Amino acid sequence: MITIMKNTDNGLSPLPEMIPGCWAHVVDPTPDEIARLQSEVGAPADFVTYPLDVDERARTEKEEGAILIILRVPYFQGRTADVPYTTMPLGIILTDKLVVTICKSANGVMHEMLDGRVKGLSTAKRNRFVLRLLLITAQKYLSYLREINKAVDTLEDRLQASLKNKEVMELLKYQKSLTYFTTALKSNELMMQRLQRSRLFEMYPDDEDLLEDALTEIQQAIEMTSISSNILSGMMDAFASIISNNLNVVMKFLASITIILSIPTIVASFYGMNVALPLAEHPLAFLITLGIALGIALVVVVVFWKKDWF
Repeated sequence: MITIMKNTDNGLSPLPEMIPGCWAHVVDPTPDEIARLQSEVGAPADFVTYPLDVDERARTEKEEGAILIILRVPYFQGRTADVPYTTMPLGIILTDKLVVTICKSANGVMHEMLDGRVKGLSTAKRNRFVLRLLLITAQKYLSYLREINKAVDTLEDRLQASLKNKEVMELLKYQKSLTYFTTALKSNELMMQRLQRSRLFEMYPDDEDLLEDALTEIQQAIEMTSISSNILSGMMDAFASIISNNLNVVMKFLASITIILSIPTIVASFYGMNVALPLAEHPLAFLITLGIALGIALVVVVVFWKKDWF
């Protein structure tokens, strides 16, 4: 799908055709749409197809007067997915007339830009548009990292009384997400540093400040991801032991109950034998026998209680 937008007095407005100064956003294009982009954008054919490879790394290229910037953006797949948060490549093609963004699936970063929630976004100022996108991507990583930390805190409360592996498996999902984030963020950082050094496109002082802000946010996200990943790794080891200990406590309690309940059974078994037994002719033999069984069971309960076996 191709969405063409341009700045007007009322914000971003859709257009039917590509014109100078517009922004074309492409999501999972069909072969016909890819052919249209290759003919209308004026960029090499590979620039259109590279971002559709889900394993494409962050990098920059310049060819035939067009610039391709690929960065990894965060992508939320849903709480029930095997990996709730992952990353995907987003391609940015810059020509002397327009800017094109290409990705395999819709994502939160592009939603923010399409919804007009980004202040000072101008499709005509192509270089600044790219820098705004880099900054928004870094901020989205930070936002998703906060969501991951909140989800982990919730799982931590549930794990303290858990006897199953379900919560540990949930933590493993978020551990995978942090691993994807770490790899993508470091790749983005290297790409931005190369962009800063190589001067692929002309930048004014305000643009340089914007790129510095984006780099700062990326580096902050890298540090947050590293800290969260280390904490989560230690937490998973600790809670695996806690689950084992919780299970041991339950088994110890059940074993104690089994021993206590077996005492009246043993006493009743002896007095159920068809042989001569003490108190066999006594009128209160049943009550005396029951008292002896309960008394022994009570002694065992007291012993177990003092030893903290309950």
